[in-house]
Amino acid sequence: MSWEALAAFNAVLLAALITPGPALLYHIRTTVARGRAAGIAVGAGLGTMAAGWTLAALLGLESLFALFPWAYAVLKTGGAAYLIWLAWKTWTAARNPLGQAAPARSRRAFLSGLLINFGNPKSVLFAGAVIVVIFPQGLAARDIALIVANHWMLELIAYTIFALLLGSAPARRGYLNLKPIFDRIAAGLLGALGLRLLLEK
Repeated sequence: MSWEALAAFNAVLLAALITPGPALLYHIRTTVARGRAAGIAVGAGLGTMAAGWTLAALLGLESLFALFPWAYAVLKTGGAAYLIWLAWKTWTAARNPLGQAAPARSRRAFLSGLLINFGNPKSVLFAGAVIVVIFPQGLAARDIALIVANHWMLELIAYTIFALLLGSAPARRGYLNLKPIFDRIAAGLLGALGLRLLLEK
């Protein structure tokens, strides 16, 4: 494996990270609503699951899904149900004031981030496509470990930077002023992804 291939992989990952989507929006919402620590914890969960999907792609899980479509269907249905439940919860609480709510526990925030990215098993197919284009076949175990660790570190660094930038008092005040709008946008995106996962063949 060449360093040029790893750099190309990182470029694709960074482009995917800054593209608005349910994961990034959920991270932003959590950070401005609950503070930097919660944002960093959610980002760690998102990054851990994303790196896990990359590991799965490197180990050929997408081929397993092709051989056993029911396994993909079960995973997709469970993930879609979680995303729809989270969308409903966010939507119904959109007008509820946060007040002086205590910061979310790091373990719970981490688990939420983990489940958000677990809820989109198509990530493994995306990771698989990127890996096939960028990396040669027959990677050694140390190369696989390096790619996965690199992916996890890149996501953790990016989400930590986002949390540090967005977890300030002015960002929190701005979010609180527009909370119903932001929460319903987040709920709409999460629900749309959940429904898309359920309806797509």
